Amino acid sequence: MGLRKQVFAPGEYYHLYNRGTEKRIIFLDEQDHRHFLFLMYICNTEKSIVLREINEFFDRGETIVDIGAFCLMPNHFHILVHEKIENGISTYMRKLFTAYSMYFNKKYKRTGKLYEGVFKSSHITKDTYLKYIYSYIHLNPAKLIDKNWKENKNRDTKKLLNYIFSYQYSSLKEYMEEKFRIINPIPFPVYFKKPVDHKNELFEWLEIDIT
Repeated sequence: MGLRKQVFAPGEYYHLYNRGTEKRIIFLDEQDHRHFLFLMYICNTEKSIVLREINEFFDRGETIVDIGAFCLMPNHFHILVHEKIENGISTYMRKLFTAYSMYFNKKYKRTGKLYEGVFKSSHITKDTYLKYIYSYIHLNPAKLIDKNWKENKNRDTKKLLNYIFSYQYSSLKEYMEEKFRIINPIPFPVYFKKPVDHKNELFEWLEIDIT
């Protein structure tokens, strides 16, 4: 995945993101999305992964990162993580990138790199920024129906909010259903105690006049 300047530290929070090389679409259909989500769960382990040997009885054991939020977009993704063990993030992302690249290249009969170099990361050191990242990640799908919603003073807030909450490829679904599989909210601050709190927070962001 190339060289990285930032060093991850256990106990710290990071916003991870990357996109397809040359801005190419990396999730072309529902199967692609579902497979990446499956890999997000499966790869979060200290164990070596051989996908053809994975079945319903697979026990991934202890996880190596804690995931607090995520969102898959057509040509990129966002993941909010808590470094759980030494080299946890690097190991997790290497497994995830490798497994999905192999799947994608085989399915679409292509070769070469899939991602735009090493994944990007931002170290989150302030509580206000950490809370903001939750909303930022979950608001991403709004761009799919109104790419300029931030600048659009006539944006349909209700339509945007409904779309965001119906989007199947973000962690908002797990928060609303309170059924946690990929994410583990325990190591993260409790900003939103009830599902309705998430809706109120995102509604407020959609109502803000950012221009």
